[in-house]
Amino acid sequence: MATRSRIGLELADGSVLSAYHHWDGYPEWLGRILNTHYNSKELAAELIDGGDMSCCWTDERWNDNGSAKNAEYGPQYYSQRGDDCPPRLDSNVGEFLRNGEEYSYIFTESEGWLCYNSDLEGQEIPSGALAV
Repeated sequence: MATRSRIGLELADGSVLSAYHHWDGYPEWLGRILNTHYNSKELAAELIDGGDMSCCWTDERWNDNGSAKNAEYGPQYYSQRGDDCPPRLDSNVGEFLRNGEEYSYIFTESEGWLCYNSDLEGQEIPSGALAV
């Protein structure tokens, strides 16, 4: 079963550009991956620019028949299997947080990655990198 999440980047005008993330969206995994591998505005923007994804940090990629094959670690975007799932733009943080995913992550210039649960309460992201 998936732990659905949304990964967003707060833009200068207060809007939020975001992508859906399907697997392992809880802070103990996704939060730590974001802090470790996507820890700047540029890296967060690059991740989100790919659109909706199965997972942001995996060695699996879609092959020609839609199943997965091994590759370098990074995102597994739905667009890689032919789906059209571009990033979504919400007009503000409040709108972004009301998407219905179990966890929402937003990168801000001032605080880095922030995490919110489905009750819109802030969640702590555990410190430390994962082994992979």
